[in-house]
This record gives sequence, structure tokens and C-alpha cells, in this order.
Amino acid sequence: MSHYYGDQKVIDQVSMYVNDGELVALLGPSGCGKSTLLKLIAGIIPITQGDIYFGGQKVNLWSSKKRNAVMMFQNYALFPHMTVEENIGYGLRMKGTDSGVRQEKVEGIMGKIQLEGYGKRMINELSGGQQQRVALARALVVEPDVLLFDEPLSNLDKKLRVSMRREIRAIQKDIGITSIYVTHDQEESMAIANRIIIMRDGKIEQEGNPLEVYERPVNRFVANFMGDCNIFEYHDQFTMCRPDAIRLSLNGAEEGVVTLIEYLGSIQRVKLSWRGREIIVEAFTRQIKDYPFQIGDIVRFDFDKSEQVSINGSR
Repeated sequence: MSHYYGDQKVIDQVSMYVNDGELVALLGPSGCGKSTLLKLIAGIIPITQGDIYFGGQKVNLWSSKKRNAVMMFQNYALFPHMTVEENIGYGLRMKGTDSGVRQEKVEGIMGKIQLEGYGKRMINELSGGQQQRVALARALVVEPDVLLFDEPLSNLDKKLRVSMRREIRAIQKDIGITSIYVTHDQEESMAIANRIIIMRDGKIEQEGNPLEVYERPVNRFVANFMGDCNIFEYHDQFTMCRPDAIRLSLNGAEEGVVTLIEYLGSIQRVKLSWRGREIIVEAFTRQIKDYPFQIGDIVRFDFDKSEQVSINGSR
């Protein structure tokens, strides 16, 4: 599919699939088209070129309601004048669901999302994490065929984001709902998704499971976007290795000068000047506690050749 805003092409011949019950992450920098793609799938904006299928049925002309795809936004879009249970049951009420059935469904989903006892509270009485749970419960209670997440955790602090993404993943797997999750956070995408689709400038650069896109990126862009990496050029051929593929060792075959040390708890990130360039090394703090060094020291190391992969260096 392709899509234009005026004369600007924002989705460029994207072709993708999502298996039943799978959670796929759309990952990429701001402005790459991932949120636009999500809105096209939801039916919020009409597609310019191409087709969208749900379960083998073309849905290009279907309304978002008929597609039965629910979208969760980063601002939660909750109603402040309603209680928690009224917010959760809103979609069911709009569908005309009987009040008794509605209450039963609301109570059932509140139990799954750890919201028991919060039904009568107003939204402004809840924490950010609790509001996120309410938004998730409201999306799930209508039993959508597809659940679409548009950076739902970006308003939370890091510790709460980690907790919530685990809950979202556990609930998604338990219910088995087909989901697409938009994020610009590499760690979040790897933690939550069965498959990751990496986008840039409206195009798909690579797709695969988290291990594939991290360990075997197809080009320089994906390698750098997925995290710190070291890229080497030999006679116009490019290879890449992650920082943990370089091993600090008292008897290492190579040596470099320490230019930066970042203590990150269980990990230390070290930058070395080596053969006129800078390389990044990551080592477990416990493994190097008997190998003390400081900025300006010469340290020895080895490359793990088995963890170097070829990449397209031109992109």
C-alpha cells in the first residue's frame, strides 16, 4: 500500500501481514510513517493506493467500526467526567449492549487488568499506570478483532513502562488478540513483540523476530537504530558487531585506549580508541571487577568473529 498527504508520499509501497493472535511491533524514528500506517489499518484515514485485508476480506471501504479494530492512543482519551467502570463500558454502551451483560463484561475485564475495587473512582483519582489499565480494559472489553497500540506507554516513567509492557504482553497472549504496536523504543519492541517491522521514510527496512533484527541487521540504518554497534569496512565490504561481542581480556590480541567509561549497574559501557577509530565495548561489571582500568589506560581485548555479520553499508 501507499499513502500521500498532498504531494508527499508518507507510506511507500508497504506490504506486511500479521498472523492471527500475533503481536507485531512497528518500529522506527519519528516521522517514518508508522502511526499513519496504523491509522490506515484502523480506517481512521482512507487509503490512497493498495488494499487492506482482514481475514481475507478487503476492508478498504469499511468504516473503522465495521473493521472491529480498536486503537489505543498515548494520551489514553479517557472521559474525566465518567467513573472507571463507565469509561470501560462506554464502547459496549455505544453498541447497545444490555446493561446487565455490560456490567458483567466490565467486571470481568477489570479482574484481568488488576482494577478490582476501582470501578466507582473518577479518572483524576488514578495514577498514570492505572489510567493506562483503564484504557486497555476499555479496548479489550468490546472484543475487537485487532488491537492497535499507538505508543501507549510514552507518557509513563521508565519503571512503569517496563511494568506495563509486561502486563500488556501477558494479557495479549492470554486473550490471543491480534495486535499491532507502534513504538520508537527499540527495547520496548524487542520485549513485547513476536515480530518487529522497522520503518524509515515510509518504507520497510527489515522485518523479523527480535533476535534477527538485533543480531542480523540488513543495513547500517537498522544496525544503528537497534542499538549501539561497531561497523567496520574492509575493501568496500561492511561488517557489524554489537558491543558485547568484544571481550576485554588481560591476554587479548588487540589493544586500545579507554576514552569513556559509563557505569550502568550490571553493565559497563566502555569506549576505546583503536587503530584511529572509536569502538564501543559492553561488559558485565562482575566479570571485569578484577580488571580495573580508568580513562587513558591501555586495555586488551578480543573480537568474537562469530558475532560479526555482513551488512549493506551504503544505507
